[in-house]
Amino acid sequence: MSKRRLWIVVGLFVIVFGIVAAAAGPRLYAAAQPEARDPLSVTAASPPSSPSPGTTSRPATADNGTWIVGAGSQAGYRIREVLNGADVTVVGRTDKVTGSATVADGKLRAATIAADAASIATDNSGRDNYFRFTVMAAGKYPNATFTLSGPVALPEIGASPVEVTAPGTLELAGKKRDVTVTLKVVRDGDRVSASGSIPIAVRDYGIDPPNLGFVKVEDTGQVEFLVNLTPGR
Repeated sequence: MSKRRLWIVVGLFVIVFGIVAAAAGPRLYAAAQPEARDPLSVTAASPPSSPSPGTTSRPATADNGTWIVGAGSQAGYRIREVLNGADVTVVGRTDKVTGSATVADGKLRAATIAADAASIATDNSGRDNYFRFTVMAAGKYPNATFTLSGPVALPEIGASPVEVTAPGTLELAGKKRDVTVTLKVVRDGDRVSASGSIPIAVRDYGIDPPNLGFVKVEDTGQVEFLVNLTPGR
C-alpha cells in the first residue's frame, strides 16, 4: 500500500472514530453515573407501622414551644444534566443542616432551615467544587436558607405522615424568592420529622445553568430537605 493511500485510510479511521466517540461519549458518561438517590421523605425515613408509645396523634397545641433541627437532617438539590440522548439526574446532599421552629397556639409561627452550601456533595468532586464556589458562591453566601413567612395551622401529628402547606422565602446564592412548600410531617416518640421539596428556576436566583459542551444543566430543579426536630431545652 502506498504512503498516500495509507494516510487516507488512517484519516478515514480517525474521522469515523471521532464520530463514534462523539455519539457514544454521552452514553458512556451517563452509564458511568450512579443511580439517583430517592427523594428525601419522611415516608422513607420513618415508615408508619403499628403505633408505639409517643407516636399516636395528639393536638398541635401539645407541641407548643421551640423545636431544634437535629441529627439525621439532610438537605440538597435534584437537577438533570442534559446529554445527547442520555440524560442523568444529579442529586447533591449535605447533613450539615441547622435551624429551629416555634409553635404557639397550635400554629407554626416561625421556622428557619439552613443548609451549609459548601458541604453539598454528589458523586463527583469536580462537579461539587464548581457547584459550591461558582454556582452557589459559598464563600460569600455560606448557607441556602428557607424561612417561614406566615403562620401555619397544624393538624394532629402522629405515626402516619400528614401534609402541611407552608409559605416562605428561599435564599440561594444571596437571592431571595417567595415559595410555597408542601411538607409531610410525622411523629416518632419525642421527635417530629418534616420533609419537602421546592421547585426552582435557577435563573430566578441569578444562576446561569452550567454548560460544559456535551453536558449542560437544565434551568429547573428542586431543593429537597428532611429535618428531624426535637423539643428545645
